[in-house]
Amino acid sequence: MSKLRTGILGCGGIAHAHARTILETDRLQLVAFCDVIAARAEDFNARYAEGKGKAYTDYRRMYEQARLDVVYICLPPFAHTRDVEDAAAAGIHLLIEKPIGLDRKQARSMVRACAKHGIRTQVGFMSRHGDAVRAVKQMLDSGAAGPPGLMIASYKCNSLHSPWWRDKSKSGGQVVEQIIHTFDITRFLLGRPKSVFCHMDNIFHKGIRDYTVEDVSATSIQFANGAVASVAGTNGAIPGKWLNEYELIARNITVRFQDMNNATIHHTDAPGSRQTIIQSEKSTFLAETLDLINAIDHGGETVCPMSEGAETLRLVLAVAESGETGEVVKL
Repeated sequence: MSKLRTGILGCGGIAHAHARTILETDRLQLVAFCDVIAARAEDFNARYAEGKGKAYTDYRRMYEQARLDVVYICLPPFAHTRDVEDAAAAGIHLLIEKPIGLDRKQARSMVRACAKHGIRTQVGFMSRHGDAVRAVKQMLDSGAAGPPGLMIASYKCNSLHSPWWRDKSKSGGQVVEQIIHTFDITRFLLGRPKSVFCHMDNIFHKGIRDYTVEDVSATSIQFANGAVASVAGTNGAIPGKWLNEYELIARNITVRFQDMNNATIHHTDAPGSRQTIIQSEKSTFLAETLDLINAIDHGGETVCPMSEGAETLRLVLAVAESGETGEVVKL
């Protein structure tokens, strides 16, 4: 098969990880790079295309001129305009980083455009591709795990992040921009959320100018199947550590996840202490890219198409609303 001509829109930190991953495949060829800061796009061209690609500062020109098959959209949430809708109209398949936006109206527009034009999409919830997560998901879907009952999850870090991230009007806050990965895993494993209630506050960064996002949050979620989840997060924990931990309890199993790839499954459906240990070093960045390529080549949906990204955004926006109003928000 011929290589798919690939571009990157938004040449920031996460785009480096995707560019390195793209170079590991034999199906994608990086040919174009776009950023509002020209030097960034030029740097990506030099690093990842040996200067043989082309740099742009306007994504519309890149879409029009570069003859792209695939685009990786790595923009911060506030920076999305019509980039997804225009890619869809041009027949360009895409991988988009999370969150896909900051409001439900924009998300619905993205979903409609992608469906209308039949492009393949992948939202960057790479935890869904972890070997431990996939194994437990299969047990839940097959019924081997029994009905799920409880999930307990937490996300802990301590970093000032970028100036735009600290501005809630641009990032949406820690829940919406960062802990969204954890909320997505609760959806992936437990199904459709029914209602949420959240407490959140800025405890540790009140003295820092322009820091308007929450740095502590605790959320309770009820799902349509009766399961419940508790998700806690903070940006005031151990500096230099990024800890995302979760535990799932279903009728037949209790699962302690070390991360998306590694977990211990305790089988509780019979007497004894039987365990299944899952250990993996799988690259989930590579896995989500290969999943997208497979969908392009053979049809079908990816593990996390645009519609799924929109549903997880809907969940975290409800959590943020509850944190601000102090009310239960029904979905």
